[in-house]
Amino acid sequence: MSFCLGLTGSIGMGKSTTAAMFVAEGCALWDADAAVHRLYNKGAAVDPIAARFPDAIVDGTVDRATLKQIITVNPAALKDIEAIVHPLVAQDRAKFRQSAQADILVFDIPLLFETGGDVAMDAVACVTIPADLQRQRVLDRGTMSEAQFEQIRAKQMPNAEKCARSDYVIITDTLDHARRQVHDIVGQIRTGLANA
Repeated sequence: MSFCLGLTGSIGMGKSTTAAMFVAEGCALWDADAAVHRLYNKGAAVDPIAARFPDAIVDGTVDRATLKQIITVNPAALKDIEAIVHPLVAQDRAKFRQSAQADILVFDIPLLFETGGDVAMDAVACVTIPADLQRQRVLDRGTMSEAQFEQIRAKQMPNAEKCARSDYVIITDTLDHARRQVHDIVGQIRTGLANA
């Protein structure tokens, strides 16, 4: 029986980098964002989205930019899209859970608490850094404006609340510090599994 660890954290906190550290420790990783990409790229989401939003399909794949425009014009469309995509993502996650061979399964889910996904996990780890460093990291990527960053952050549960609700908090101020914490968490979980 594998141990299911939810990995979450707000935008720019270092979640993807931390997820890779868990993989380096021998854990299996399921990435919610990657699952959506699979579903949109000639996957199971294409036909149902095509039926509801035909303009969003380009070359047999769901075009995310067009979906964003549709949501901007009609915010209620987001509910329709989520009603299509969320059950497909849940199926993808369940398939991974059944087939993965590792003793620890890590589920990289940005909105883990917001969607109630934490209840399906044995424990939750949250990545964190101070807000000023978070803002700096995101803006240094050059992929979004400060207004876009604030808009995304406003939709996410406050960082302090995510940390308070998590079993483990990983401070990602440096790669070495984060790596040590991941190593310790994996060690604690494996010790617990061995003694179960």
